[in-house]
Amino acid sequence: MPGLYSKYIKPVHAIGDASAIAISIITSYSLLQEKIGPFTTGRLVEIIIFAILAWFFCSSILRSYKFYRVSKVSRVAINAFKVVLFFILLCEAALNISAAEINRHFLLAQYVLLAVLIVSWRITVVTFLRYARRKGYNYRTVIIVGYSKTALDLKRFFTSRPEHGYRFLGFFDDHNVGKPAVLGRFEDIKNFALENGVDEIYCSPYNLKREQIVELLDFVDNNLLRMKFLPEPGELPFNQMKVDFYDVLPILIFRSIPLDDAVNKFIKRAFDIFFSLTVIIFLLSWLLPILGILIKLDSRGPVFFKQYRTGIDNKKFKCWKLRTMTVNSDSDTKQAVRGDSRITAVGAFLRKTSLDELPQFFNVLLGNMSVVGPRPHMLQHTKQYSQIVDKFMVRHFIKPGITGLSQIRGYRGETTDVHQMRGRVKIDIFYLENWSFLLDLKIIVFTVLNIFTGEDNAF
Repeated sequence: MPGLYSKYIKPVHAIGDASAIAISIITSYSLLQEKIGPFTTGRLVEIIIFAILAWFFCSSILRSYKFYRVSKVSRVAINAFKVVLFFILLCEAALNISAAEINRHFLLAQYVLLAVLIVSWRITVVTFLRYARRKGYNYRTVIIVGYSKTALDLKRFFTSRPEHGYRFLGFFDDHNVGKPAVLGRFEDIKNFALENGVDEIYCSPYNLKREQIVELLDFVDNNLLRMKFLPEPGELPFNQMKVDFYDVLPILIFRSIPLDDAVNKFIKRAFDIFFSLTVIIFLLSWLLPILGILIKLDSRGPVFFKQYRTGIDNKKFKCWKLRTMTVNSDSDTKQAVRGDSRITAVGAFLRKTSLDELPQFFNVLLGNMSVVGPRPHMLQHTKQYSQIVDKFMVRHFIKPGITGLSQIRGYRGETTDVHQMRGRVKIDIFYLENWSFLLDLKIIVFTVLNIFTGEDNAF
């Protein structure tokens, strides 16, 4: 059975979401009724109606009901959780503005239960759809115009992943008739598509003439078929692109960065504030005075060392560290190297254990840095490496960090060779294109472990 029921998928999700909201509110009230006091029936109905309206407002803003057949289950769960987070923020803002009195225990229980129900519902629906498509329901029949490497890769995807619900019928190509699965020439496409109920046509435009593409576009429009284009491998990094719309004009954005998303940016910033405040209050409040005394006893000069470094959008900021060297005139131009005579005895210990980086938590709190991100370089090094290392400046699309993926992968400290910086940049770009909150937590854990186990590149 073809994709006749796809139009019902969004209503199913919406009905499930509305039910989850009602269930979470009623269940939370039932469990905590003795503790929070009785609600009138009318008050409970008002809360449910407001919550459902707020939910659909958040869903429309984040476009959470836009589903793709090939979406990963993890991506569906993450998108659902984003809506839950936005919903909580909206509700809290509305409650603060209206000064409405609703018990905090009730709200907390409802938020937690809602998150569990929504994510579980989305995963259940997606899992059921994949099972149904494997069994032959809700599928789409497709053909591919053009016989290329990309077309063959797509054919393998269709045949090896039945859970996505694509039924591949064959290729059409003027120059490869007789090859496996090639059903005919370009002129045969129209009759075949109409006679076999084709739903989607995938076209490799590099295998066709412009006139053929225009003719095919007219045909699919006149017969209510879907047409999609295949990229030519090696032409552009399509995996990094996303589509945005300026009015009705589609625009391809070359590099998609998760931290451009407002919700992701909020999550990262909220964690930065929480984590930096925790470190400052419970660690730096007593450790910095001790380290400051040791630095003063070891050599003359200030306790802190500040230096302009390159931050987000190539803007400079003052980066704070504990002083690890004797006061010298080369600190803004000459990078520290192994065996550097400028490094003091206490400074060597601070650098080996990364304790010299602790004042940067104040930079995080001020918003100049993040806990996790590409390490910031001094201004002269940014200028130098931007000219000799390809894509070096890409790492400045996001805030620099106290630690980062490249640091836990061994690219820490001295970078005397260009190939070392290329390796660091490659990993930094991977991080900014694949950011997730869980990745940040993993990097922090490995950073703490490295402090205790030691690193070869630390000195």
